[in-house]
Amino acid sequence: QVRLVESGGGLVQAGDSLRLSCATSRLTFSRYIKGWFRQAPGKERESVAAISGSGDIYYAESVKGRFTISRDNAENTVYLQMNSLKPEDTAVYYCAAAYSPTGRLKYNEYEMNYWGQGTQVTVSS
Repeated sequence: QVRLVESGGGLVQAGDSLRLSCATSRLTFSRYIKGWFRQAPGKERESVAAISGSGDIYYAESVKGRFTISRDNAENTVYLQMNSLKPEDTAVYYCAAAYSPTGRLKYNEYEMNYWGQGTQVTVSS
């Protein structure tokens, strides 16, 4: 059974940093795109960042320059470093994986095959 388990969420103040981690199991890690999504209260889930096995990266415009996605293939883990957090970053953050044997970068919700359970990030002003 494929599992994606997020950790690292919490309550912080505006301007602070957090690092989210997503540990995956039972995946051929390098053949999967890893992505981070978020869903704020009353809003649709949106793509935040994604990274391919070869290191191609996508960022949503709203997080460019503040968030950094990375992956450790040896540890089957993907990270989201979030700096300069804003109250509008408050959301449940989800890790996701999309099968991509060609390595093509995917970052849309409908392209994801597996999802984690989510971790809450709350940024106070």
